[in-house]
Amino acid sequence: MKKILFFISIFYCSLIFSIKSENIKGDANVGADLFKKNCTACHSMELEKKMIGPALSGITKKRSREWLHKWIINNKSLRESGDKDAIAIYKEYGNIEMNLFPKLSEKQVDDILFFIQNPKIEKNKNNHNKKNENEITEEKQLKKFLIKLIIFCFVILSLILLWILYRIQILTSLLSETKSPVFKKRDFAIFFLYKKILKNKKIRWRLLFYFVSFLLFLTVYGTWNFLMKIDVNKGYKPKQPIHFSHKIHSDINKIDCQYCHSSAKYSKVSGIPSANVCMNCHITIDKYQGDYLEEGKSRDEYDKEIKKIYHVVGWDPENRKYSGNTHPVQWIRIHNMPDFVYFDHSQHIVSGEKMIKKFKKVDLVCKACHGDVQKMDQVEMSNDFTMEWCISCHRNVEIDTNNQYYKNYFSNNIKKEKKITVDMVGGTECAKCHY
Repeated sequence: MKKILFFISIFYCSLIFSIKSENIKGDANVGADLFKKNCTACHSMELEKKMIGPALSGITKKRSREWLHKWIINNKSLRESGDKDAIAIYKEYGNIEMNLFPKLSEKQVDDILFFIQNPKIEKNKNNHNKKNENEITEEKQLKKFLIKLIIFCFVILSLILLWILYRIQILTSLLSETKSPVFKKRDFAIFFLYKKILKNKKIRWRLLFYFVSFLLFLTVYGTWNFLMKIDVNKGYKPKQPIHFSHKIHSDINKIDCQYCHSSAKYSKVSGIPSANVCMNCHITIDKYQGDYLEEGKSRDEYDKEIKKIYHVVGWDPENRKYSGNTHPVQWIRIHNMPDFVYFDHSQHIVSGEKMIKKFKKVDLVCKACHGDVQKMDQVEMSNDFTMEWCISCHRNVEIDTNNQYYKNYFSNNIKKEKKITVDMVGGTECAKCHY
């Protein structure tokens, strides 16, 4: 009996040591990124939460590293090998096949498992917080400086006005005297105004004529400027029915512009993404867990906006089912060309991308017209979008001579030593945009 107990104790000790030797080591930050890219379609970043797939919290304690590697990389072959645990999980979740990940290396799988084992390790959180704090302090300092500058300008302007009023008061008092006024040395300007101008009728009428002409010129200029600004809506940024921060999605999370605006490259219009595109990510992301917060906003407000998407598509996050009861979003359009203007997004993105980026000195062709949308919490119209604005661009942007379009259609006109701008190949012809 003692021998049996001895062998059992040795067996359990060997098991414990074997488990300890299988401790998973990896990079939790890399694992978090890999998890977001590969796993969040079925598993929640909140590892204790069950979604399409099981909750993954504590999975590294329930299963061995070797088994998890086989399951993640090719769960199908693991099931076909007759593994009872793999078959049981497959049946438990309604025979829904998990995606295969043959491209993941052992190191990458270890990183994912290490992240699951240590989910509280947050990626560069301190750096993000410091960045946000720096941005806020910079904004506050800028506001304080502008307030001080405005106050200083008002003080200077007030002093100038007081001096002018004082001189006018002296002049009026002198003119009201019956006798010829006596001027002091310091009143030389008043003396000149009184003696040379006010006493001379010709000069008075001439000055009146100049003054009226100047007022007339200002009126005509102001009227013309007002007419030219009609329907020029630079700075227009309406509040949308669902708040969407491009800074969070495009800048912080690095989502490509054309992931949402997929028709921009192949169509006349860039297109507004349907709510289904939002659900590609938000079917698993039902709460905002980022470090960045807009000024005056809280995480609860972001969570409410996510719930608005669920309401639009008829998604029930509790039962994880679509109800079929949808509600269209009434987006407010910001950039809208008049009906008599033709503009093709695909032409500018495909044919003109290289040279537009070079001329405007931007890293994304979208920024040339729409401004730095990646940094915007609320999208606004960044440019005038007038005819003059478009023509000035066409007169300065060169065509890309290596582009297949220009090679085929303008091969006879292209000379490598000559600078050819868009206007030289019909870019300013009326029928190009108005037909």
